[in-house]
Amino acid sequence: MEKRTLGRTGLKVTPIGYGSMELRGDRVWSGRPVDDAEAGRVLNEVLDQGINFIDTAYSYGIAEALIGKHLAHRRDEYLLATKCGREVIDRGDHVDTPHCWDRRFLAESFDESLRRMKTDYVDLLQLHGPMPEDAERESLVAFLNGLKEAGKVRWIGISSFLPAVPHFIRAGEFDTIQMPYSGLERAHESLISEAAAQGAGVIVRGGVGRGEPGAGLGQQDQWEFWDRARVDELLEEGESRTGFMLRFTLSHPDISTIIIGTKNPAHLRDNVAQAARGKLPEDVYEEAKRRLSAAGSVVAEA
Repeated sequence: MEKRTLGRTGLKVTPIGYGSMELRGDRVWSGRPVDDAEAGRVLNEVLDQGINFIDTAYSYGIAEALIGKHLAHRRDEYLLATKCGREVIDRGDHVDTPHCWDRRFLAESFDESLRRMKTDYVDLLQLHGPMPEDAERESLVAFLNGLKEAGKVRWIGISSFLPAVPHFIRAGEFDTIQMPYSGLERAHESLISEAAAQGAGVIVRGGVGRGEPGAGLGQQDQWEFWDRARVDELLEEGESRTGFMLRFTLSHPDISTIIIGTKNPAHLRDNVAQAARGKLPEDVYEEAKRRLSAAGSVVAEA
């Protein structure tokens, strides 16, 4: 796959990365059970397919441990990003993951992340959804920079969303910004360009709307935008809705990488094949945006 530059980090990342949330297990956020062998297959397939960016989080259940178990021996083949700022509280039949910005907790949980993933550093450490007042009160940027100075972190970022993300973009303190975006969820479309203009690498989650209902895990109410916009008329012969959605997201000129989660190697290979087709033709991309806007897929003002 081609590679794109992750903003000011200078890191070269594949246009699609792997999001490990589907490997969290069935006790976190109503996830699905994950078999160890199944996880090993899909994680190694990620690297075998040439994907070089893996995104995870301390609060993603068993995901970090699975990455460590199955990929630690291939550590030089991928860039590793994780997130901090959520506790993991065992409730017996499920796990709660409330935010916690206490410095001691952040330091201890990050060290646990490193142990789980069997590494002594991550390429990117991201704050996991703080509000601006959290970041200011706890001096979270200074905390991340301390880890960077200690050699445990190469670059720092934030995973955020409206209404908080404009503040963090304009503060200019983060090397990367992660936010949701797809043709069905276009609120951050202009903010992606604003972040890139300031030198931040942009990581997108939700880039395929979790996949077409029935074939993926997408919600029908969100995919109603697609039907109202008659996007099916723009598909090439044999092209799936999910494949078109991925290419639509890849067509945004200011996105560095899109993290896509799956525990199915066949789905992963299909995503790679769709990404290899590249961006949509410009006229098709512009027409898709026009139709989606008319159907109510709204872009927030930057």
